[in-house]
Amino acid sequence: METTNIVIAFTLTLIAGLSTGIGSLIAFLASRTNRKFLCYSLGLSAGVMIYVSFMEMMPAAKGELEAVFGEKLGALYLLLAFLGGMALITLIDFLVPESGNPHEMHGVEEMAVKDPLHRVGFVVALSIAIHNFPEGIATFTSALGSIDVAIPITIAIAIHNIPEGIAVSVPVYHATGSRRKAFAYSFLSGLAEPLGALIAYLFLMPYWTPSINGFVLAAVSGIMVFISLDELLPSAEKYGEHHISIAGLVSGMTIMGISLFLFK
Repeated sequence: METTNIVIAFTLTLIAGLSTGIGSLIAFLASRTNRKFLCYSLGLSAGVMIYVSFMEMMPAAKGELEAVFGEKLGALYLLLAFLGGMALITLIDFLVPESGNPHEMHGVEEMAVKDPLHRVGFVVALSIAIHNFPEGIATFTSALGSIDVAIPITIAIAIHNIPEGIAVSVPVYHATGSRRKAFAYSFLSGLAEPLGALIAYLFLMPYWTPSINGFVLAAVSGIMVFISLDELLPSAEKYGEHHISIAGLVSGMTIMGISLFLFK
């Protein structure tokens, strides 16, 4: 694995993670949530991740695994790795307290509402860090495989992290009354993504083989599909703009498909 590819992979993961800070800034600078924009953005992010998972990463993983284990066993391992990725992110969701789940969307207009029931700031910051960890692995490993695939994935995860930044800033502000602390916790929680990349680098790189690459690609596909179906699209629905979120979904798939076609 070339050093340049590894540096680029870390850089993309850092960009994706720190976009939570953009969401935090929006929470402090905007007077109201632009619901239509967020719905479209969340749908777009889901479209990109679903398309690239099934049309790019899964076929690549299938090729790697079947080349090593044969057609029948390779297909079985592909399925198990894909479901394993879903199981991992499901377990993380299960372990995170519902009251502190960062995917419980908040509007920026809630910043002015002082409600003692929202005093869950530290829990929310920890929760978003836990959720971002496998996303960091996803961004990093996809970048090692193909920069052309990794860049749109980075953009998709960054878009996904912006409303998460809003979601974590609002309750942290409720908990502390400090905009500076709310921004700091939101910003720092995004560092879990490059941390995930670092863990992947330290523990996977020494043993990186075509079969490991296939397993990781399939597992990451499972993680991204789960995030899209369990978090992004339901979050868009909560903003009450169903057709706009679906338009974003189709747009994301179209953009991803065209970009992959042009850069083949």
